[in-house]
Amino acid sequence: MIHNFNPGPSALPGEVLQSIQAEIVNFQHIGYSLLEASHRSSVYQDVHNHTLKLLRNILAVPSDMEILLLPGGASLQFAMIPLNFTHDRGAAFIISGAWSKKAHAEAQKATSGIKALWDGSSSNFTSLPSHISEKQVYNYIHITSNETIHGVQWKEYPHTQSPLVVDMSSDIGTSPIQWSHIDCAYAGAQKNLGVAGVTVLIIRKDFLDMAKQDLPSYLSYRVHAEHNSLYNTPPVYAIWVMEKVLSWALENGGINTIQSKNREKSSLVYTTIDRYHDIYRLHPSVNVRSTISVVFTLPDQNLENHFLNLAQKEQFIGLRGHRSIGGIRISLYSHVLLSSVKALCQFMEHFAKTLA
Repeated sequence: MIHNFNPGPSALPGEVLQSIQAEIVNFQHIGYSLLEASHRSSVYQDVHNHTLKLLRNILAVPSDMEILLLPGGASLQFAMIPLNFTHDRGAAFIISGAWSKKAHAEAQKATSGIKALWDGSSSNFTSLPSHISEKQVYNYIHITSNETIHGVQWKEYPHTQSPLVVDMSSDIGTSPIQWSHIDCAYAGAQKNLGVAGVTVLIIRKDFLDMAKQDLPSYLSYRVHAEHNSLYNTPPVYAIWVMEKVLSWALENGGINTIQSKNREKSSLVYTTIDRYHDIYRLHPSVNVRSTISVVFTLPDQNLENHFLNLAQKEQFIGLRGHRSIGGIRISLYSHVLLSSVKALCQFMEHFAKTLA
């Protein structure tokens, strides 16, 4: 059995894959594939609107927030957000890891008035700020909820005077969301919601009203909202898969059940790591440990390579840390099987004992 810990694209529920296989040629007995249907037809729009309805239901999105399904990945939003919302007061970024650092750099290319409000680079991204000090009100403050490369995660979103924008690409759909002090959230689908190709953007309507109006149509959130995310041909396949993943989630207990299972998986891994902390050396501080991205090193590179080689032989895939920092990364997205996590913990325990 393959144990899939790939960091994204990541594991999907087996039932979803089987359902896709069964319907990809003849969608719901209409005689042709959904991938061949017009995006203006009721055949596709039923899927589109049901996906939006499921997102609002499962994520408990308030009625005063708009949900958009956008082509491209979350990286496109690194530029679209500053293009839409950086006016006279500029924007500020909390740089907590590689992805927020990239978002900050891309925003600087897109427009002026971009600054770093807090930067964890000096501590190699092992912590998060205890509070955010705003000397002025910005057009928005940007954070990344979970840093997959460095294993740092916000446990509670900060209260800010300025509108708060959150990149949730790696932990959306893994636990209930504190919408009360979020003005905009976005996430690529390929970790917890489906496959690559579509990005979910959830935005408060009064914040959307502040978006610039003189942008090229395709880069305007206003335009996408006015057209129900159907300004042009949407990423049909990715949205269809998302509908199936969300339906599966709802049928299997919804967000609270998913959160419970994710906590169980991460608890098993961290318990194993803490038991053998001389071998498995965690990157982040204890209070910001991610429940989704567990990042650690071994005492030396040769040992890490030995660990990874043995893991590969035991059918554990996707464990090599990001090329920028190395080490080991265990991605515990919502559809990673509990049985795979238990098997990995047994492997890690056996590996550590052989070094004793």
